[in-house]
Amino acid sequence: MLNLETLAKLWTQHGDQATHSPEGFKFGETGVEIGSRPMLMGVVNLSSQSWYRESVCLSSEAAIRRARTLVAQGADIVDVGGESTLAHADRVTEADQIRELVPITRALSRDGIAVSIETYSAAVAEAVLDAGAALINMTGTADSEAIYSLSSKTEAAVIVSYVQGSHARDVDTFDISADPFETFTPYFESEIEKATALGLERLIIDPGLGFYYRNLGDGKERVRYQMETLLQTFRLFPLGKPICHALPHAFEYFEENVRSAEPFFAILAALGKTHLFRTHEVAKVRSVLNTLNGV
Repeated sequence: MLNLETLAKLWTQHGDQATHSPEGFKFGETGVEIGSRPMLMGVVNLSSQSWYRESVCLSSEAAIRRARTLVAQGADIVDVGGESTLAHADRVTEADQIRELVPITRALSRDGIAVSIETYSAAVAEAVLDAGAALINMTGTADSEAIYSLSSKTEAAVIVSYVQGSHARDVDTFDISADPFETFTPYFESEIEKATALGLERLIIDPGLGFYYRNLGDGKERVRYQMETLLQTFRLFPLGKPICHALPHAFEYFEENVRSAEPFFAILAALGKTHLFRTHEVAKVRSVLNTLNGV
């Protein structure tokens, strides 16, 4: 149960880590700056098998329209994905992803929109970086060193997602019996070291709450883990990098009101001092953050 006593206990145990506020930086050709204020990253999904129906766009034209709408609603960045992370979803070849993503990236970049591309493929990353992508939302580490090297030659940044597996489509079970932050920290330290050695310091870290680990099918257990992680985001501050969260959904609890889930989880992420909020519900989450920051 989440209550004031829970929040007080978390802060008493770990509040000293919030003093290590990460330094922000600018990235992309438009000079987007992360770290100085909460930022929103709206979502465009090109896969028809992505379950969040409102984000699915089945043509380049529809994807570009939705991206422009998201920016008008308050998105600082638009994250475009060419393949669903659902375990049962069809795989999309690198060639097909490139064919779909490149023209969208070019069109949005010409509009001055900061484009993020969700991928774990170095080939896809190279193609979209050439087309003007400002950010690679890296959902796996199998090609991480190649992606870091490619990004270091541009003005782009990289989101490093925590994944127990080679990428978001290759996950099995997730051990949440221990303190997950004791696992997150060495994982991110290793990736930061690799990226820095390859000349890339523009990194954002993401605990990967949106991935579908097979043993987290129990809604209560999964949502408890997600809530606790969001509230303790600041425990990653000593790593020195801004932090992104993909806001969860908790369909089992919200049911027909599932579009209200991300705004709810945004409150917890904001209390945890998150820097970048990845959301399908930009307008709603923007209103939540404006309220929290304005009172």
